[in-house]
Amino acid sequence: MNVALLLARAARLHGQRPALAVGTRVVASYAEFAERVARLAGGLAARFAPGARIGLVMKNCPEYAEAMFACWHAGLVAVPINAKLHPKELEYILGHSGCRLCFATPDLIPAVGGVQVPGLDTVIETGGTAWRQLPAEPLAVADCAATDPAWLFYTSGTTGRPKGVTLTQRNLMAAVLNYFADVDAIAPGDAIIHAAPMSHGSGFYMLPHVAHGGLNVTPDSGGFEPAEIFELLRAHRGVTMFAAPTMVKRLVEHRDGGALPGLKTIVYGGGPMYVADCRAALARFGNVLVQIYGQGESPMTITCLPRADHADTAHPRHLERLASVGPAFTGVELRVAGADDAPLPAGEIGEVLVRGDTVMAGYWDNPAATAETLRNGWLHTGDVGCLDAEGYLTLKDRSKDVIISGGSNIYPREVEEVLLRHPAVGEVSVVGAADAEWGEIVVAFIVPRGPAPYSAELDALCLENIARFKRPKRYLMVEALPKNNTGKVLKTALRALLAVGT
Repeated sequence: MNVALLLARAARLHGQRPALAVGTRVVASYAEFAERVARLAGGLAARFAPGARIGLVMKNCPEYAEAMFACWHAGLVAVPINAKLHPKELEYILGHSGCRLCFATPDLIPAVGGVQVPGLDTVIETGGTAWRQLPAEPLAVADCAATDPAWLFYTSGTTGRPKGVTLTQRNLMAAVLNYFADVDAIAPGDAIIHAAPMSHGSGFYMLPHVAHGGLNVTPDSGGFEPAEIFELLRAHRGVTMFAAPTMVKRLVEHRDGGALPGLKTIVYGGGPMYVADCRAALARFGNVLVQIYGQGESPMTITCLPRADHADTAHPRHLERLASVGPAFTGVELRVAGADDAPLPAGEIGEVLVRGDTVMAGYWDNPAATAETLRNGWLHTGDVGCLDAEGYLTLKDRSKDVIISGGSNIYPREVEEVLLRHPAVGEVSVVGAADAEWGEIVVAFIVPRGPAPYSAELDALCLENIARFKRPKRYLMVEALPKNNTGKVLKTALRALLAVGT
């Protein structure tokens, strides 16, 4: 089993179809894409034994797809790394994973070139002389076992050093099949716009699009610019995007009221999509939304809220379903459990546990963390939620984000949903602050939309909708919320601000 066979198959079936594009300019057909990958793989195989790790510190570009598939084609392990990390963070990941070679786009060569990593033989600039000289005689696709590592994904490391999630050939293939089973169909010639980082979810979604002969489009900017995305949605057909909720919100708010005939699907995930924002996106774009919930340890593949549920406004629990992340993917087992890992009844809150072929093999070179996270045969996600009688999962928060005030658990998302109903609240994030009397108190960081709302108005809104003890004790107005490059709000940064007396 080797996911590189997906590209080889696509080249046979769809050789003359466009495979890679920058903006509206096609840069490779499937035959050309596969030929380039086979030659790059030949060059890599001449230098490295199967299983060697290859770092990818790259902005979104067609060369990203070529380098990643070349790693798999040669039986090597791709290590996609967040391009916005500090050089010291890059150094740690490249060293911990034991990368022998690193590909970097020209803009990131200064950050990578200065790292000191034992065993890292070479840094190759995409498009440079070494990149052009690397291809060799085309290589046959390496024969890999289903359990062989294929993708080494490093977690965000918000509670310490990032851990390397080992994803196998079987994990990646299962994720592809889950996409087709529950997310969307892809026809030859459909397109995906890679506006989110290829080192994360958008890179995963390259696989099902390659499998069915889809066009992988990199924006000219290399990232997410709403005006550019709207242009691409009009230039291409059958378009899918993976987007964080903050990206979806920016698209909704973009001042372009024209039709988007090319838009087929927006798959969103990576953070909470508030019900009000979801309804606004449905009103603006129509029935194109699909929500996925996953994490690095089971990427993009825990639950899915399909477009049919988004559109089913006649369902008596439609709004509750919009607030959920949907039922488990086909073939994935899901439970909400108590401290003993036993399943809890519907409606009770506990930790989300998962098992199936999409769950990681373990953490790279970290057996203790692997044993703890995969104990009793289940992935312990660290997320807190509850299931309804039909199996729809509603997430409350990360277990570390739950606020315990006066002995009562308070789930920030519940408070955030209420505060977002105020017309002057643009964005909000709720965290806990240490308090001598209560243990913790609730603090809301708010990005105003126009003039800042009065605290009394926000208090009244909370008291109308949630228990008094859940009401924030402090409202702090800020210009922006700190976020990572996938759009997740960094609550650790907000808690740090509180710790220094903001």
